[in-house]
Amino acid sequence: MKHTLALLISLPLAALPSLHAAYAPEKRPNILWLSSEDHGPQMGCYGDAYATTPNLDALAARGMIFKHAWSCAPVCAAARTTIISGMFPTSMGAEHMRSEVPMPAGKRMFPQYLSESGYFCSNGGKEDYNLVKPGQVWDGKHWRERQPGRPFFAVLNSTTSHESRLRERPHQAIHDPAKVRVPAYHPDTPAVRQDWAQYYDTVTTVDAAAGRHLKELADAGLAEDTIVFYWADHGSGMPRSKRWPCNSGLHVPVIVYFPEKWRALAPKEYAPGTKSGRLISFVDFAPTVLSLAGVKPPEWMHGHAFAGRFQEDPQPFIYGFRGRMDERSDVVRSVTDGRYVYLRNYMPHRSQGQHVSYQFKTPTTQIWWKLFAEGKTTEAQSLFWKTPKAPEELYDLETDPDEVRNLAVAPEHQATLKKMRQAQQELALRIRDTGFLAEAEVHARSGSDAPYEMGHDPKRYDFERVFAAAELASQLKPDAVAELNGYLGDADSGVRYWGAAGLLMGGQAAVDTSKTGLLAALADTSASVRVAAAEALGRYGGADDLQRALTTLKEAADTTQTNVYVAIAAMNSLDALGAKAAPLADAIRAMPTKDPKAPERANGYISSLKSHFLSNASTSREQRR
Repeated sequence: MKHTLALLISLPLAALPSLHAAYAPEKRPNILWLSSEDHGPQMGCYGDAYATTPNLDALAARGMIFKHAWSCAPVCAAARTTIISGMFPTSMGAEHMRSEVPMPAGKRMFPQYLSESGYFCSNGGKEDYNLVKPGQVWDGKHWRERQPGRPFFAVLNSTTSHESRLRERPHQAIHDPAKVRVPAYHPDTPAVRQDWAQYYDTVTTVDAAAGRHLKELADAGLAEDTIVFYWADHGSGMPRSKRWPCNSGLHVPVIVYFPEKWRALAPKEYAPGTKSGRLISFVDFAPTVLSLAGVKPPEWMHGHAFAGRFQEDPQPFIYGFRGRMDERSDVVRSVTDGRYVYLRNYMPHRSQGQHVSYQFKTPTTQIWWKLFAEGKTTEAQSLFWKTPKAPEELYDLETDPDEVRNLAVAPEHQATLKKMRQAQQELALRIRDTGFLAEAEVHARSGSDAPYEMGHDPKRYDFERVFAAAELASQLKPDAVAELNGYLGDADSGVRYWGAAGLLMGGQAAVDTSKTGLLAALADTSASVRVAAAEALGRYGGADDLQRALTTLKEAADTTQTNVYVAIAAMNSLDALGAKAAPLADAIRAMPTKDPKAPERANGYISSLKSHFLSNASTSREQRR
């Protein structure tokens, strides 16, 4: 039997028969994931004296924590997309919230490989992927449902630390708001302190849930047969953590426990009660679990197994990203080496604090914005709202854990900046990052294929040229205007898009010298190019230019003439025009809010954008009176 088992494990997955009866529990480990939502490493085992997390602290004392773990995305669906696929969503057009794109052809979600190899895979909490599931992914909802003798991989997720719980009132307090540490980027007000204290309260409730799950495992006599992971899906639900791909948005707790009988599968540096300095991220989770199960991870996965039979060496960098968050678009890529955090902003004309309606339900967001608008915030507190953003940001976590002192222009940090920039660019090239195409363009070019296939087809996506255009457009260099203007006549709509967007980012002077090309771009075959050109002319052109821009944006915002992805972009541009776009209020109010071909929740973003636009338009009318 031993030799037969070894042979079966070594076979390619396609050659494996159903192995449900082939493995006894002692032959392969059970694997339990305890996951939670919207919280960073604000836990006792991570050195936060204010946190109350006794159950997970005890698990860490028996196991090991990773000091440097990133979720890759600072929002749930994109982060969980990374986990379930073992790939960067930016290679699949899946970085945008509720995009629901197809899995790449020939590739599956990692629990499907586990099931095929004999594991019972259960998920009783949350899926929430930006990918359409390629068939059945889970065998059940709880590990108790498995057949006798069958090893399990189980996910039990707690929702009690979700962003929405921060604003529930009334609330039974556990932590004292007067004792919380308010980070430098937040104003120190009673409302902010209340939200932070309530956030810590939710982490305590998550800890209690984890304790119950661990007791259930022990009561079933399975504690020493089961490898346990605890993780949260991204940073805290507080603004400037959730939705922003800096360390505060991506740094997550990861605790692992390996029973003695499975210690040989642990990371090489594993020892009970220790902290690993290895850099890991969510893209590594799928290959790691496959490796623990004795299944060789597919070569196409982007991650690296940090435990198990196919464990790889530590990596020098981990990566993050931001695409469209709910109704607001941005393109940001980030990387860390454990000490320094680098962010590359490809849309510096969009603030960190764009009006995401769901985020503005949190009291901290509301009071923070009000104080900024009144000129009552410090420089560190104002960065979230200001435009333009710096094209490049570099932070030293040792001296600036709140990431408020940008070192990108400091002469003494240029070598570090160059190293981090190169790491970010090399990843984009390696995975052929589709995020440098406008979201509507990704869907248009992909047709019935998965965006991944489009992205790896040079005839449909000339990545190198589009990426070079994005790099130039977003650097805010006045001497780049002539080249950006030239991009407007390029044969590739992706390059043309960045030409128009770059001139928009260049402001008044760039638009003044490129008026002819931008006016011609209002008739471009690509809706994404038309929208970018219209915003540039609407913001910086004359009265006639504004009228043409508004006509273009009104047409683009109508889902009966375009689609939901074009409409989202157009509504973002109309919002950016502010009072100038108020004359379109009646037309926007009368427009449909649904694209029948789009995911339902993506359609919901049109409603949010319309509501915010109409509110601002009404305010503008009152001010004119």
